[in-house]
Amino acid sequence: MSHADNIKIYKPLRLIYLNYKKKMKIKPYVEKLEHSKEYRNFKIKYPESQIIAGFFVLDFETGVNIHQIDFYVPKEKKVAAFTLDGGVKLQMLETTGMKNIPEALDINTNIDLDALKGILEDEMKNRNISDEIKKMIAVVQKVKGRKIWNINCVLSGMGILKSHVEDDSQTVLKIEKLSMSDIMKHMPAQPMQMQVPEGKVKKSGAKDELAQIKKIEEELQKEKDRLAKELQKEHSVKAKK
Repeated sequence: MSHADNIKIYKPLRLIYLNYKKKMKIKPYVEKLEHSKEYRNFKIKYPESQIIAGFFVLDFETGVNIHQIDFYVPKEKKVAAFTLDGGVKLQMLETTGMKNIPEALDINTNIDLDALKGILEDEMKNRNISDEIKKMIAVVQKVKGRKIWNINCVLSGMGILKSHVEDDSQTVLKIEKLSMSDIMKHMPAQPMQMQVPEGKVKKSGAKDELAQIKKIEEELQKEKDRLAKELQKEHSVKAKK
């Protein structure tokens, strides 16, 4: 065996880094969606549909994340939500309370998903906020022609960080920290739990687990709708000034 046979060729670290960054952008999820049969069948049925939002839940403690891309379907006046973790799952959601048709979104963002945390942490340091970001709910959509990230974070001190970040300039437009007491003031009173009559208690099984998963998905959708309405309202107020 010659000396040349023992030579190993290593991939430059810079190229490895660039490829890693590419994987953390939203575009790979779009490509995964576009290559799925669920999406192809959807576009055949609803060719006029258009992307209106990206919805992401990033859990920095467990590493269990949610990546979802939403389309508006004019024909049905509904939102088609594609969840892209594992397989590709489609849900058709009602648009109750939606007054205006959402703006079409170019899903190719300037900010990487993994860069959102660093952008917020830099701004937190400037405002002497020492808490650590544990979980992030981020919605990107186009508002008044601008691509905006609406972000809510759960902090280590059990507080909530609310912020808006402009995608093109990577500028933090708004940041606000809420304490648990602030959050509790705005929470509605919890309804009394229904009492189950004796003899009708059923063992929990797969059916109950599926119902619980569905409930979690519904709560996430409600939170996303709330964030979208809040963002549109704030930008409408600024436009009138």
